Amino acid sequence: MAVNTDKSLRNQVMYQVFVRNFSEEGTFAAVEDSVDAIKALGTDIVWFMPIHPIGTLNRKGTLGSPYAISDYRAVNPEFGTLEDFKRLVAAIHDKGMKCIIDVVYNHTSPDSVLSKSHPEWFYHRPDGSFGNRVGDWTDIIDLDYNRPDLWDYQIETLCQWAEIVDGFRCDVAPLIPIAFWEKAREAVEQVRPGAIWLSESVEPEFILHMRSRSLTALSDSEIYRAFDLSYDYDCYGKFTGCLCGDSSLADYAEAINRQEYIYPDNYVKLRFLENHDQTRARFLIPDVRALRNWTAFNFFQKGLALVYAGQEYAVSHLPGLFDKDTVDWFNIRNEDLTSLIKRLAAIKKDALFADSTYHVEAQGEDFLIATHEKDGRKALGVFAVTGKTALVKVDFPDGVYSNLIDKRPVEVFRGRIASHGEPIILM
Repeated sequence: MAVNTDKSLRNQVMYQVFVRNFSEEGTFAAVEDSVDAIKALGTDIVWFMPIHPIGTLNRKGTLGSPYAISDYRAVNPEFGTLEDFKRLVAAIHDKGMKCIIDVVYNHTSPDSVLSKSHPEWFYHRPDGSFGNRVGDWTDIIDLDYNRPDLWDYQIETLCQWAEIVDGFRCDVAPLIPIAFWEKAREAVEQVRPGAIWLSESVEPEFILHMRSRSLTALSDSEIYRAFDLSYDYDCYGKFTGCLCGDSSLADYAEAINRQEYIYPDNYVKLRFLENHDQTRARFLIPDVRALRNWTAFNFFQKGLALVYAGQEYAVSHLPGLFDKDTVDWFNIRNEDLTSLIKRLAAIKKDALFADSTYHVEAQGEDFLIATHEKDGRKALGVFAVTGKTALVKVDFPDGVYSNLIDKRPVEVFRGRIASHGEPIILM
């Protein structure tokens, strides 16, 4: 684990923005108009998906993927200027939030600045042409980290951006040598002490596939040597599996509990129900009461909670990456979850959620019961993940408590709680 990773990251909330689709304008200035609303959710960190220019060669769709970058040291002119971005970051800082940007260092667009100035820094097929190691990523070409001078350029670029932003979300970080990330973290620390490092770790199946081809594919345990946070993909498959009937709720709980003993004491997971690569939570969980419970559980979990723009209104359509596809903010089928998220973010600030022994238990296929315990304090969460009403068994002292979410009284009697289908958090 990165030795200086602060457990207080587990108290925080991150908000993800794709500038192109966040508004009709698709600009930095339009995001700046929403900074107050983003802050009001309880957000601590704003994560911007790639803000850099996009290549045109082999472009997917009409506008191209933001992950097919042509110049790491510039901003996408469709979003505005560098000065516009700096003003946006200043507005975020003025509200007491931090800002991180996407780093896409495994690959570039085929017509990138680096492909022209340093073709030797890239992976080449046997015939000498540019290529990539993952076949369906047809709009990018892979970099070759056997080149020490590439390391110097990339780290210098990170240090330049660290003069402006507070950290980085690193795309498919496990495909790049851990020694590079360790060196990069050390260099950035001199520019931006306490910078935040989030790894898009990858699914277990993808790790095995890449390793079967003798390619670099870091496990989460390796990633934590350089990163503060990793994705929750080591158990995300069990989450979607229990929603789709492919695995049980107990399987999902077991996968979460395993994290408590396979990772270092100060491990921090990015907890999410959705992101730009995954199906919207509202699509997976169409029942609004069930969705409220899953949302509450996600915030209750040990780790940093992610909200992907639109999730706060239970938007069901996942915006595409290759064309203009604005978040469907005003659909009549949306549900306003902003008050719930704001309350959950406030609850999450309690120090117990940063440093505790964490455990999750499934009761049948309808309830997740989770606890945080430390030094005689205990937080209990009862989540009716299907919206069901039932009598639920809990390990909590008998008495009448206030549900921290809605302030309603909740009685624990003979080790049981009557759940009326809404999420419950007791302290």
